[in-house]
Parts: sequence; C-alpha cells; structure tokens
Amino acid sequence: MRVRFATVDYENKDAVTAGETASGQAEEPSLSPCLATKTERTKFEQFKADSAYLRDPLRDELANDIDHFSNDAVQLLKFHGSYQQDNRENRQKGQGKDWQMMLRLRSPGGRIPASLFLAMDDLSNRLGNETLRATTRQAFQMHGIRKDNLKEVISTILHSMGSTLAACGDINRNVMAPAAPYEKGAYPAARQLAEQIADLLNPKAAEGSYLDLWVNGDLSYRIRPSSTVKKARARQLEGGVFSGDANEPLYGSTYMPRKFKCAVTVPGDNSVDLLTQDIGMVAFVDQKGVLKGCNVYVGGGMGRTHNNEQTFARTGDPLGYVAAEHLLDLVQSVLALQRDYGDRKTRRHARMKYLINDQGISWFKNELKSKYFPYPIKGLRPEPKSKLEDYLGWHRQAAGKWFVGLPLMSGRLAGDLKKGLRKLVETYQLDIRLTPNQDLLLCNIGTQQRSSVRHDLAALGFEAPESITKLARHAIACPALPLCGLAMTEAERSLPSILARIDSQLQQLEIDKSILIRVTGCPNGCARPYMAELGLVGSGVDRYQLWLGGTPNLQRLAKPYLQRMPIDQLETTLEPLLLSWKEAGGRRSLGDHINKLGDQAVLALLSNAEQAP
Repeated sequence: MRVRFATVDYENKDAVTAGETASGQAEEPSLSPCLATKTERTKFEQFKADSAYLRDPLRDELANDIDHFSNDAVQLLKFHGSYQQDNRENRQKGQGKDWQMMLRLRSPGGRIPASLFLAMDDLSNRLGNETLRATTRQAFQMHGIRKDNLKEVISTILHSMGSTLAACGDINRNVMAPAAPYEKGAYPAARQLAEQIADLLNPKAAEGSYLDLWVNGDLSYRIRPSSTVKKARARQLEGGVFSGDANEPLYGSTYMPRKFKCAVTVPGDNSVDLLTQDIGMVAFVDQKGVLKGCNVYVGGGMGRTHNNEQTFARTGDPLGYVAAEHLLDLVQSVLALQRDYGDRKTRRHARMKYLINDQGISWFKNELKSKYFPYPIKGLRPEPKSKLEDYLGWHRQAAGKWFVGLPLMSGRLAGDLKKGLRKLVETYQLDIRLTPNQDLLLCNIGTQQRSSVRHDLAALGFEAPESITKLARHAIACPALPLCGLAMTEAERSLPSILARIDSQLQQLEIDKSILIRVTGCPNGCARPYMAELGLVGSGVDRYQLWLGGTPNLQRLAKPYLQRMPIDQLETTLEPLLLSWKEAGGRRSLGDHINKLGDQAVLALLSNAEQAP
C-alpha cells in the first residue's frame, strides 16, 4: 500500500542525484540485470564499480590534512557507517563550514555489549560531542567526530566487539528484531535469525576494504558467521543469486541500487514497524522454541521527496510463509532480485518498494520463484493482532535474571543520565539493548543486583520507568537541525515542546486517550512519521506537513492533509479534529476516527480551523 499526495508549494532543495532527470521525475525501471556494461551505467553506479570495493578515493583522503572529505569520498564513507555533517549553527560569514562526522553502529537486534557501550561512552566524551543517540533502527549514533579522529574511533569500536560496516550506504542496513531479551517463546529464535541475516548479507570484499582502512588490514576482526550462515553464503556463488563478481558474490561491485532494510519479529509484537521494511519476517516456533518458519512481507519503505509524486511511503505486501530451512536462501534471493531489477538510473526511484509497486507482487513472486528461489512459498499463517511493544519498566528475562526498559526522549543520552548509566553498566557489567522506539533496556540484571540497580535508577530519575506520559511513551523524532544536511526544520529539539502542547490541549478538552506522534525535519522519514496517527514532516522553517490516520499498532499508512502548517498554529489546527474525536465517544483511536471520517470530512474540519479568528 502507498499514499500519493498533491504537489506542495515548496522549492525542493535536494540536489539532483546521478541518474535522475533535472525535474526529479522517475524513469521506468530497465528490468535488466546488475551486470550492465560500463557504458550503460550511470555516473554514480560506475563510481561505485571503480572504487576498488569502496576503498578509493576514501583511502587517500584519510591520509591528507584537509578537515573534510570530498563528495566522492563521502559517498563511500556511508558504506563504512559514517556521514559527513556541518553544524549549521556554527557557521560564520567568511569562514569554512564546521565539518564533523556522524558514526553509526552495526548492532543486529539492538544488542550493545557492556564493553562496547563503555568504549562508545569514552569515545563520545573524548572525540565526539559528549552525547550518544539511540536510532530508530536500534543502533547508537555518535556525533561531532573530526575527520582526523575518525580512524581512531572506528578502530576502537572494532577492538571493543563492535562494527560500523554497512550501517549506511547502498547495502543492507542494521537488521532489526524485538529488543526484549526474553529467553522463552519465539524471541530467542527471532534474535538469532536477525543476527544470521546480518552476517549473511555482510559484504565480502567491502569487509576487506573496511578492515584495510580502519585497522590496517587486520583480518582477525572479520565477522565470523555460524556454520548455518556459511552454508547459505556458499550458495551466493550459485544460480540467480550470484552477482557475477566472485570477489563480491552477492552484491557485485556496484552493490545495491539503494539502501535495503530487514526486520524479524514474533507474532503479535510490532515493535520493529514490520511493514516499513524491504523484508519483514514474523517468526513461528514450536513448543521448544525451535524456529519452524516465517510469514514474510516485502516492499515497505518510508522515504519520499517533497514536490515529487513519483516518491511515496509504502507498506509491505504479504509474500507468504517460508519454512525455517529456506529462510536465509529467501532473504538473499529477494536481495538479489532487487539488486538485478531495482532502478539504477533514478536513485529516488531505486528502493524495492517502487519495483513492487510498478510491477506488482504477483510479478515479483513469480520472478523470485523462477530465477532465484526454488523452494515453496505457502500462504500466510494466522497471526494475532499486533501491538507496539516498548518493554518499559521491569520484566523477568529468565529465571534469576531481569531487564528494565528506560525511556529516552528521542534516544538522546547525555549529561548526568549518561554518566549514571555508564556507572551502572560498568559496575554490574550489564548488556544494553536499544529499541526501535529509541529507548534503552538494561539487561542481565541478577535477582541479587535488582534492588541496588533499582536504587541507582531512582537517583537518575527512573523510580518508575514505565510511568512516562502517554504521549511521550511512543513518540519519536529524527535528529534534524543543526547537524542533518537534509533537515528543513526542527524535530528532536522541538519534540518535547510539541508533546507538552498537545498534552495540555488534551487535558483542557478532557480527552484521556493517547496519540501516536512522530516528527521529522524532512520527508526522508527516518522516524517513520507516515505510520503515525499524527505525523509532522518538515516542509520549511517552522512549517510541517500534517499526516493523519495511522494506527497505534503501526498497520496503516497515514495520509497528508496540510502541506505547510506553521507550528505555532498546531493547537488551533488540531482542535476541531480533537473535538470531533471526543464527540464520537472516544472508543476508537484518533487514527481510526480520522480514517472513518474520510478525507472530505477531515479536510472540512481543518478548513474550519484555518478560518477561525
């Protein structure tokens, strides 16, 4: 499913990328394999092919004394887990930009071992901006790294059981799974499958480049997959899965047309926003917790561009149920199909969601079965109604072990809270797991330690971690200003005030229900606002598109109703909608109420707000 919207009155400031027409209009996918000749490739695709598997020119620029990377090196830097940024608030007339790097971890299922967290904390204090940030894909980001410190930061992460390889770029990104470390039911199988997928889709030649650049070629830091994953990876040299490049058998030298995202969950738990993924999998197990198979969904994605109707948010389509022994083959087969048929001419039309939207799920499934995946794809198994789980508060992890979920506003970890959590992790050697809701779980707390940990958390303001306000509990935002180069307005820094204003309005109107709210500073959708009941998407300075109609359990896309709403008009804009919701009796969620009203009725209520004195 996807949503189109009318052209907005906004000048699109995104640069035209290689392969796009000047108007930004998408071209039809060529439906040809990735093994295009040099003359057939776009400039950017050829650039990837000529980079010596993501080494050059990054290798030479790491050695020079310039305080920033060239555009070419920046494109490769993404594959290594980093973006180059400029702190806009530090710009001064006549002076250069305040260049710094953002670095993102590869952490399947959000697991951060104690040693890695301690290293990240040290690095952020010494070589970053003294904060860490939990992302919506369950990874830590570190901001404020200077170019000449980047190698030390990445090498230290590698020495500390971490990695940043493939956290960004045209490649499979961090694989998501429920963060809860439950040791029963389907949760262990889902976590294991996510880790297997991450290792399966790890690039072979690019990993060599990565280790060459950051730890001087020390191959002892290679990711060591299990025997199950090794067996599946061996089949990357066979049949349609093979790229034709023995050095990089799955991806080939041009890697993916665009980023690729996977998530695994358990029946009923939609903490991972399953339908927004390129591949979403629901794991079924037997009574002993052994994985039996997965329901598989394909073709979700959030990113879009203002003023370009060829780009849109989309939820995934059901592909079917696949038995456990064939799941890894399925994942690399789906990736290979997108590798071969994804649009490599127009980057804004390159995600798998566009391929499936253009060609249809029946075509996709037939192509998959005829050329890539020879095993059965059956009808979906029944699933219970899903819920957006957050795991806040105390939970029994297993016999004699506990975990506690702590809310972090927009995932930002700083100041006394950061110092206090470091002390807890260091004292009790606790693993951390990050949630897709930008919260943090402290795990493996022994029963004998629980009282002490509870006391220390209370001193940090977490006397009852689950007692966060209803609106804040599930609200998320992207970083936006001042560091993100795509941000048009605020998101993370404005979220607390936005929530406080809406909370106050609900109290004044005597509405005792919550709303799923998400805010982003641009249309790329990093905080997945298009699934929210109320999504604010930056469309200009202090102006936002207003998206309405998603569901609290993330099962339906919202729709855009206003294109450039001034944020200072938030309350007056929402009041007619909220009163309509209250008058309806409050049985439905706000998203369901808006969906039942229909577009014309919602637009009429918004029009009434615009006409109010």
